[in-house]
Amino acid sequence: MVPVKKDFVENMFSVKGKVALVTGATGALGSVLSKAYGYAGAKVFMTGRNEKKLQALEEEFKAEGIDCAYAVADPADEEQVDKMVKACVAQYGEVNILAVTHGYNKPQNILEQSVADWQYIMDADCKSVYVVCKYVAQQMVDQGKGGKIVVCTSQRSKRGMAGYTGYCTSKGGADLMVSSMACDLTAKYGINVNSICPTVFRSDLTEWMFDPESAVYQNFLKREPIGRLAEPDDFVGYTLFLSSDASNFITGANCDCSGGYLTC
Repeated sequence: MVPVKKDFVENMFSVKGKVALVTGATGALGSVLSKAYGYAGAKVFMTGRNEKKLQALEEEFKAEGIDCAYAVADPADEEQVDKMVKACVAQYGEVNILAVTHGYNKPQNILEQSVADWQYIMDADCKSVYVVCKYVAQQMVDQGKGGKIVVCTSQRSKRGMAGYTGYCTSKGGADLMVSSMACDLTAKYGINVNSICPTVFRSDLTEWMFDPESAVYQNFLKREPIGRLAEPDDFVGYTLFLSSDASNFITGANCDCSGGYLTC
C-alpha cells in the first residue's frame, strides 16, 4: 500500500485556523503576506512601529472578513517584543506561524559609513531577528504543538555589493542564524525554521529601480533569467508553503526566490 493519506494531500498547504504573527506588517512585503495569510484563513497578528499604518491595515483587512489584530513594537527591543508576543497570545491564545519581514538599509561605502550606522543596520536586520524568533520560539515550545518560522532575508546574503557592507553582513548573519535555529528547534520541539531570499521587489524605497529605461533596471535584467524584477505577491506562495504542513521536512533552508539571480 502506498503510505500517503488523502486527507494530508488535500490539506497540506492549508494554514486555515492558524495564528500567524507578522513583523514589519506595514511594509510592502509584510502587508501583502499579512493579507495573504488572512485570505488563506489564518488569524493574523500584525506588528510594526507605525500605529497609524497598522490601524489602516486592520480596518482594510477586517472589511474583507479577515480576523486580525495588531500591536506596535520595535523588533530590536526585547521588552517590546515580549509584550508583543503576549499581546498576540492574549488575543488569539497561541502563535503557530511567525513571518519576519521587517528590515532596514542605509547603503554607504565602508570608508564613509560610521560604525554607528553599520551597527544600526546589524541591530535592525540581524539582532532583531534573533530577539523576535527567540521569544516566539519560546511561546511555541510552551504550547507544545510545534510551529513554523519564516524569515525574509535577501539574495544579498549570498552576494557582496558595493555600499552594502552592513546589509550583506546582516542578511548573511540572519541566514546562518536560521540554519542554526533549526538545529536548536526542529528535532526537539517540532519548530521548522527557514528563510526566503528574494531579489529586489517593488516598494516605496525601490520604485525608482523599476523604470525599464534606466541603466539600473537594465543591469538587473542581465542577471534575472525570469525577465523582470519582483512584486511582493511573488513571495506569497513560497511563504505559505513554508508555513504549512507541505514543508514539514524542510528546515534550516535559505530558500532562493530571486528569479534566478543567484544562478547567473
